Amino acid sequence: MHKIVIVEDEEALARVLKEKFESEEFEVELAMDGKVALPIIQKMRPDLVLLDLMLPKRDGIDVLKDIKADRDLESLPVIVLSNLDGDEDIKQAISLGAKDYFVKSQHPIKEVVEKVKDFLINPQQYK
Repeated sequence: MHKIVIVEDEEALARVLKEKFESEEFEVELAMDGKVALPIIQKMRPDLVLLDLMLPKRDGIDVLKDIKADRDLESLPVIVLSNLDGDEDIKQAISLGAKDYFVKSQHPIKEVVEKVKDFLINPQQYK
């Protein structure tokens, strides 16, 4: 069973994502803001983090930096799921170590779930 942490402050979207991943046999933890994200990730030790960038208390870029700065987490794959669709936002997230970047309005939940499953099954294709 794969374990993921979803860092998402939009409660309705977080719940739908959690339900969808759980229906695909994932173990899922939610972090509803950037401040609680890192402790949850450190405790769970997930196989992947799905990370929003626009978060209360601590933004997703800072969370991504924290993950990559933690020796125990630095190799943890992070996929960004955000409303931010600017080229600079995408470039920044990828340059900081995100494995992929989905703009919420352009990627249905089903596609995000399939991409995460594919990544966990075939991580070498994303190197």
